[in-house]
Amino acid sequence: MNPMKTLSTRRVFIQRGLCLLAAAPTIPTFLDQTVMALADPDDVKRTQQPSGKDGRILVVVQLGGGNDGLNTVVPYADDQYHRLRPAIGKDAAKVLKIDNYLALHENLAPLKNLFDNGQLSIVQGVGYPNPNRSHFRAMDIWQSGQPENDLVTDGWVGRYFDNTCVGADPHVGISIGAQLPLAMQGSRITPLSFDRPDNYRYKGKDTSDYLSLNQAPDGPPPANAASVKATPASQLDFIHRTAMDAQVSSTDILRITRNYSPTVQYPATEFGNGLKMAAAMIGGGLPTRVYYVDLGGFDTHVAEIARHDTLMTQLSSGIAAFWADLKQQGNQDRVLMMTFSEFGRRVEQNASNGTDHGAAAPMFLVADGLRQGVIGQHPSLTDLDQGDLKFHIDFRSVYASVLQDWLETPSKPILGNQFPILPILKA
Repeated sequence: MNPMKTLSTRRVFIQRGLCLLAAAPTIPTFLDQTVMALADPDDVKRTQQPSGKDGRILVVVQLGGGNDGLNTVVPYADDQYHRLRPAIGKDAAKVLKIDNYLALHENLAPLKNLFDNGQLSIVQGVGYPNPNRSHFRAMDIWQSGQPENDLVTDGWVGRYFDNTCVGADPHVGISIGAQLPLAMQGSRITPLSFDRPDNYRYKGKDTSDYLSLNQAPDGPPPANAASVKATPASQLDFIHRTAMDAQVSSTDILRITRNYSPTVQYPATEFGNGLKMAAAMIGGGLPTRVYYVDLGGFDTHVAEIARHDTLMTQLSSGIAAFWADLKQQGNQDRVLMMTFSEFGRRVEQNASNGTDHGAAAPMFLVADGLRQGVIGQHPSLTDLDQGDLKFHIDFRSVYASVLQDWLETPSKPILGNQFPILPILKA
């Protein structure tokens, strides 16, 4: 990036935004921090560089609705599995065997290839004490990383931004979806969220002023800027968008994503398109540390097999295309992908040939240089908690391992306690 253009953009923002500071202490902390950060020409250095091998990236994949872990990572050799799931249990002759007990769903062949190549790890029996079986509360728990708090206002990734990415612009995190998930929300940094790049642009009344932010300043800030009447609350969205676009404009994101022509064929699904957008932005050099993508539809209470089989295809084909694309870019060693769902499903099928809300479930990690393929013991199918699998690994241990071993930041300030680190990455 041209440093003079960066400074000019910031200067214009400060010139036109100082009146907002006069509203302190009522202005959001994010805006205050953004103005201070934009005043510092060295703040770009505090986030990843736009290219090269010095910037690691985390891609979080949310499996919304409660993925059935037992039909994803299948204990095909356990007789209890087949007794409790006579209609929906996976056929031992069709699943993709990992060892003499476990297998992957037959539609996860692309992920099995990653597993065989040492690029996919399965973390078994992940959960937390006193599990909640409500979609909304369970999702809040997983996204906040704070099961003990009934009221949560920020997420574990957001706190990572707050604690580690001081001075970074909001492009440090991008969620591909209509709404910003709780996991990405911080107190000082608000990442970007959009379902399509075309939706990421300012559409307010002051469009001409917004566009002028990428032009050279007319002159120094007015001497009485601090005493100017505070910007009305109705214009806060304009200032917010201005801050987010100060370093990498929406025009850049549109240019990167529209012109992206990978040699890899992505599946024509919403999930596939989301991963393709993430790959385009990674290849385009955005200073983003965390991408967040959602695949929904996992609440399989009725006639599970058809829907879950389709979801497994969407998941595996999307991830496989994304990983092949990263390899073509030469960025595969910079990225770690982590999947999670708010809970698993009950061990026993219900009367509608589906499964009800459960507790513990597996997580997937995809990266180059993983230490081992299967982490932890598979939960017992006979020693249950109200019909659900008992967890063996606290999900915050997975988060702590990702934070410390991949993002290279202390996890205790973010998670509140020091959780055991798992053997995920090679030294």
